[in-house]
Amino acid sequence: MSKVISISNAQIYQQDKLILKNVWLDLEATEFAYLIGKTGSGKSSLLKTIYGELFLKEGEGMVSGYNLRRITKKEVPFLRRKIGIVFQDFQLLTDRSVIQNLYFVLGATGWTDKELIHKRALSCLQLVGIEQKANSMPHTLSGGEQQRVSIARALLNKPELILADEPTGNLDPETSEEIMQLLIAVAKEENTAILMATHDMQMVQKFPGRVLKVVDGEVKEL
Repeated sequence: MSKVISISNAQIYQQDKLILKNVWLDLEATEFAYLIGKTGSGKSSLLKTIYGELFLKEGEGMVSGYNLRRITKKEVPFLRRKIGIVFQDFQLLTDRSVIQNLYFVLGATGWTDKELIHKRALSCLQLVGIEQKANSMPHTLSGGEQQRVSIARALLNKPELILADEPTGNLDPETSEEIMQLLIAVAKEENTAILMATHDMQMVQKFPGRVLKVVDGEVKEL
């Protein structure tokens, strides 16, 4: 099976500060893994390195066929087309409707045919069960609905990998559970790997997966 993430002996820096050392991380094509650890332990820095926000200066790293040591700023948007990102705070554009949020992302990632853009946006909203809210404004949606929209947005370019950064962090327990079930089901349906940063241990126990823990500046398999 092919690997979507392969990182070896990586040192991860924020500016000049070493955040994580000796990182070894492999994720297979359809694998589901948690990244756990205290707030400030370096989970987000690792995710940012994977999606090209932080450049890898030491060690080796391949993500969806892109070399993290050699990637240029111009190539980062192409890497991000292969990755869907789900944030804790949804990050929807508040000045446009749900479906226009998705149009925007498709346009920004190189789609030009209006009919295909509409079709893809609608099918992703259907996949997460929120197509009936396509023309609603984000502020009229509940937190769970907004997170469904952000999962739909993450799926637009048929990514090989979804990075979820505390996706249930702003949701109540019941909604969190729905979102987890949805993420896992969608990943199966779309053959997508998921790496999910969380500190919600109840979710980890309820929905078993591989667990990687960030502790003392290192990533350890539990």
